[in-house]
Amino acid sequence: MGRARHAAGVPSTGVAGPGPANLVEIFSSIQGEGPHVGARTLFVRFGECDLRCRWCDSPHTWRPAVHCEIELEAGSGRRARVANPVPLDAVVAAAERLEVGRHRFVSLTGGEPLLQPDAVAAVARELRARGPRVLLETHGLAEAALARVVDAIDVVSMDWKLASDVRRASDPARGPVAEFHDAHERFLRAALAAPEIVVKIVVTPASGDAEIDEACARVARTAPRATLVLQPVTPCGAVRERPSAQRLLDLAVRASRVCADVRVIPQTHPIYGVP
Repeated sequence: MGRARHAAGVPSTGVAGPGPANLVEIFSSIQGEGPHVGARTLFVRFGECDLRCRWCDSPHTWRPAVHCEIELEAGSGRRARVANPVPLDAVVAAAERLEVGRHRFVSLTGGEPLLQPDAVAAVARELRARGPRVLLETHGLAEAALARVVDAIDVVSMDWKLASDVRRASDPARGPVAEFHDAHERFLRAALAAPEIVVKIVVTPASGDAEIDEACARVARTAPRATLVLQPVTPCGAVRERPSAQRLLDLAVRASRVCADVRVIPQTHPIYGVP
């Protein structure tokens, strides 16, 4: 692809970097999930993902994006479209236009950001230097990539994927798939270098006791200070129902027997209709 054009009204800052990033969007909003829900957050969404979650609410991020949409004024919803890949100086210029320093967090999300570790590290360092904490939202499998960027990250927010609802892009479309526990545990060990760790398990009606118990036991053993979030699925894609309230209460009890900090937190941004 050719180099990106700067969005109208988003000037270059002259910041040099290791190379451009494939991005889907940059925008200002509020954190909609996890223990920092409600905090004003600047989102930088990376393109491409190597997993396929049945409940994914952003399947348009599964493949590298042709264009990146950049919000022009915080909260306005007005966006400019630029070609990918986006140079680092354009990312910084967009963040400054959105008053990045007035945000509590920058969220590096996806897709899967750690498929582009050099770009993640560069964006994290530049935007963290402007005031906010940097929160990395990741599927929690690319431990070698995490080790390359973790010194620039304040919060590692990793998913713990359950094979009942998630498969790799390389897996067959049907049939059982290999579980993710070993890879997640290796990733969690690498995340111990970060100041804060959040482990999120998306719970659907298909989620089984054994796989959730195994995840909780490994989190407790590997990262006892981590916050464990049980997130009831927001119906989307192939998942049409949420788990019942009783099911969530039962899981909270089970998880609390082994993990010190357990929260049940749904996605909140669909409630008030923001991205």
